[in-house]
Amino acid sequence: MQKYIFIVFFVLFIGFTCCQLPKAENAPIIKTGAERTGLYFPLLIGKSVAIVANHTSLIDTVHLVDSLVKSGITVVKFFSPEHGFRGTKDAGESINDNIDPLTNIPIVSLYGKKKKPGAQDLNQIDVIIFDIQDVGVRFYTYISTLHYIMEACAENNIPLVVLDRPNPNGFYVDGPLLQKKYRSFVGMHPVPIVYGLTIGEYAQMINGEGWLNHKILCKLTVIPCKNYTHNSRYSLPVNPSPNLRNMKAVYLYPSLGLFEGTVMNVGRGTDFPFQVIGHPGFPGKDFFYVPKPSYGAGNPKHNNLKCFGLDLRSQPVDSLANKKSIDLYWLILAYKKMNLGEKFFTGYFNSLAGNDVLKQQIIEGISIEEIKNSWNKDIEKYKKTRIKYLLYPDFE
Repeated sequence: MQKYIFIVFFVLFIGFTCCQLPKAENAPIIKTGAERTGLYFPLLIGKSVAIVANHTSLIDTVHLVDSLVKSGITVVKFFSPEHGFRGTKDAGESINDNIDPLTNIPIVSLYGKKKKPGAQDLNQIDVIIFDIQDVGVRFYTYISTLHYIMEACAENNIPLVVLDRPNPNGFYVDGPLLQKKYRSFVGMHPVPIVYGLTIGEYAQMINGEGWLNHKILCKLTVIPCKNYTHNSRYSLPVNPSPNLRNMKAVYLYPSLGLFEGTVMNVGRGTDFPFQVIGHPGFPGKDFFYVPKPSYGAGNPKHNNLKCFGLDLRSQPVDSLANKKSIDLYWLILAYKKMNLGEKFFTGYFNSLAGNDVLKQQIIEGISIEEIKNSWNKDIEKYKKTRIKYLLYPDFE
């Protein structure tokens, strides 16, 4: 089985062979929760196990499923998040229940007709494992899947084991807090866009802040990483989703993700998503690209049209790794150059921003400094909440 896991995942490793951070000399090796098998295998022996996982659920280069099955653990079901169990689906693409062709284990989709497992889906399951690489950004939907898994576990009295993984954007906190009226699957909780927690810490906060339905509590066990701190710069070994293909894209994503709620294309349909910004009507002809249907982008915005815009691929990855803030410069620049007024934004923008304030601030010409200062009070309040759930030394 391991042989064909490598074949299926080969394309997922391609984009992460470049643009990675150099490894610090004598730095202790970070071990993910999944790698610390001695801490959680005993919790699974003799149990019927379900797994919430995708292509990032690796122990070194071996998929978590291989390791569990090889150790005699009974895996009976997979739950699949956005992009699918094998991580090949487009953003927003609905996914149906299926049978995994490599293992013949049934897959229940949590990104199609439902976002939360029902009681029937959980029948005869003794424990659920959650192991997915997050990138630490509120509108990256794996934390929403985590919420619904925790809620389903709490309602059905099933323990959840979260195998923690480092947050590649876990070295800062920034952005406006989500307002309740803009709660959606791309933002469920009152946190900033960049929230500075690993997915295990985030699970503890969901429990501790009473964010599950009726404030019920999930029986949660977090298997922590080893040698990780919030000052760590962690290069992902595999792309976490089809359009985050290297560490430049991962670092730019908190800033460029907001473009998904505008008329601009952000590189979907190219070999460099989340590293370029473009539109057919963008003034200036110095740089252009043509989005085409491709892996992870079946119908990209401005499909087959020449898009003029901004090329951010020259941004040094080590510089991005030390930039502890969301950069609004490119968003405001594109807004001004397009000269469309409110039509620059789509109805999706407020959901991504988490409020209706940011769009209005941009329209009114408020400076970047003033916009970011308007976030400070909420960020400081959030940080006091965040600190209660830290498992690792903080960046401050």
